[in-house]
Amino acid sequence: MGCVDLGGDRHTAPGVARIHPEPDVTAPDGSQIRLLTHAGRASLCEVTLEAGRVSRPVWHRKVEETWYVLQGTGSVWRCPPDIGPEQGTVANVSPGAALVIPPRWRFQFGASDAGALRFLCFTTPPWPGEDEAQPAGEGGLGPPTV
Repeated sequence: MGCVDLGGDRHTAPGVARIHPEPDVTAPDGSQIRLLTHAGRASLCEVTLEAGRVSRPVWHRKVEETWYVLQGTGSVWRCPPDIGPEQGTVANVSPGAALVIPPRWRFQFGASDAGALRFLCFTTPPWPGEDEAQPAGEGGLGPPTV
């Protein structure tokens, strides 16, 4: 995998990561993940969802994510854990947009037909493992297409 441990110590500089051309893993939501860093308190990856695709709706047990859109346009549905999916909100995103996915919030995202949606995803605490993302059942952007 392409992840660089940036933990370092007080005597060594943290490493430098570069995005790989091929994805390292497919996320539970169906997006392509390129791992960048995994440090003591946070992790960073690049996420890509191909043009015209809609992700599977999921939620995270513990992590909070901050997204920064690099390329493409799309929509992101977010819904707090204590309300019905129809009450969630949809945000349209494009390059330069930033948003937060709090822990336990359900979310789903889609890329426009014009091109892939690509964003940086900063996770705190660092990504803990495979069981962090859980299926959310119904999402706010319709059936997944991944």
